[in-house]
Amino acid sequence: MKIYYSAASPYVRKCMVVASELGLTDRIEKLACAASPVKMDLTVAASNPLGKVPALITDDGQALFDSRVICEYLNHLGQGKLFPDASGERWQALTEQSLADGLLDAALLARYETATRPAQHQWKDWTDGQMRKIANALGHFEAVVTQRAGQVDIGMITLGCALGYLDLRFSDYDWRSAYPGVANWYAEFSQRPSMQETIPHG
Repeated sequence: MKIYYSAASPYVRKCMVVASELGLTDRIEKLACAASPVKMDLTVAASNPLGKVPALITDDGQALFDSRVICEYLNHLGQGKLFPDASGERWQALTEQSLADGLLDAALLARYETATRPAQHQWKDWTDGQMRKIANALGHFEAVVTQRAGQVDIGMITLGCALGYLDLRFSDYDWRSAYPGVANWYAEFSQRPSMQETIPHG
């Protein structure tokens, strides 16, 4: 298998954490690319028309995207349990994956606003709105995360990657003080080998 990746992408990291948890890392070749929200990498676009990473090319040549599809494919391939079978647990894990992905979407939009948009066109209300979404998502996880202790599923993996991205790109955002339960959970979860192997760098 091959995956188009960017070292700083939290969505790529999510896929690689899943691969690590399932013992599939050695089966995936990483293809570095120049992913950008402004200038499309045409090499990636040949596999994913959106030109976004991650995009996975399976051993039989099928292109899969985005991270949700790739992670479920890897879980199937590795016969894992990161996507629970039980109906209640499954919908919880999928919903929490969606919420953590939404947190990441908001963080990326806030990041792009300040890092890629010309200063004279930046809109503070837009950035503030994205940060409120992040705070709301973290508030939800603060209320439930103690019930997730020791749980490793796609929802918790996505949350871990989202928190890692906040640390990478929003180092001045003191989420740990505001959400101590999430901070305590992350302090333990981030020590998993799969998380240590995939620490992002910009």
